[in-house]
Amino acid sequence: MKYIIKLFRLSMVFYMISFKLCIAQSVNFNAGGLPVEIIADNGIEWHQEKLVFIARGNAKAIRGKITVFAKELRAYYNKSAEGSTEIWRVDAINNVRFETDGNIAYGQHAVYDVNSKVLTLIGNNLKLIAKNDTLTAKDQMEYWEEKQMAVARGNAIAIRTDKKLYADILAAYFRKSKNSGTEIYRVDAFDNVKIITEKDKAESNRAVYNVKSGIVSLTGAVKIIRDQNVLRGCSADVNLNTGISRLHRCPKGEKRVSGVINSKNK
Repeated sequence: MKYIIKLFRLSMVFYMISFKLCIAQSVNFNAGGLPVEIIADNGIEWHQEKLVFIARGNAKAIRGKITVFAKELRAYYNKSAEGSTEIWRVDAINNVRFETDGNIAYGQHAVYDVNSKVLTLIGNNLKLIAKNDTLTAKDQMEYWEEKQMAVARGNAIAIRTDKKLYADILAAYFRKSKNSGTEIYRVDAFDNVKIITEKDKAESNRAVYNVKSGIVSLTGAVKIIRDQNVLRGCSADVNLNTGISRLHRCPKGEKRVSGVINSKNK
């Protein structure tokens, strides 16, 4: 009987140990006055000589409204004079997902600078989804928490339904939406700007896209192409909602509006 009781107690001990190992481990750190919580299924390693914590297995880092998901997280910290730890950088590795205020971004790797509050995503298929709008990029995507801004670099595209704005760099600005979370209300486009509508193709050096009105204001070496007709000027407005394009006069002393109209004889 005593043997059975001891065996039962021993089995309960092993059960409790295995139960604890199945629960995701979490730990909280100080980070510039706002705590960072790290959670992982496969445990958290502490490398004291390198001043880094490594979390593996469905890992996520939570700081305020920002949550970063990845297969692996590396939290780098500094030691204070009092002996406490303060996280200054978090690296996310493989299958990264970033969420804040209802917006979601994807990438292969990410670096979150705690002090500047900037998250940088790199890798293939970079994408940010903000309600009805999507940003994609080839080289890099950043989220600037304090500025409420996302920056897409390298073959960047802003998409809303079938409307697309192309540029080397796109900067999207957020504001609080009426329902919940935030939404993109403006996109600035820099270098090799291109817009394609059902009727026109427009190009320029720079553009400002008012998301609500659907109007894109183009400046610098503006060119509008419709069929085989080409119009050139200093600035233009393209309404993505109506498909109507307007080319404006240049200021005095600059080149005037010009165009080439091709007509076919019947």
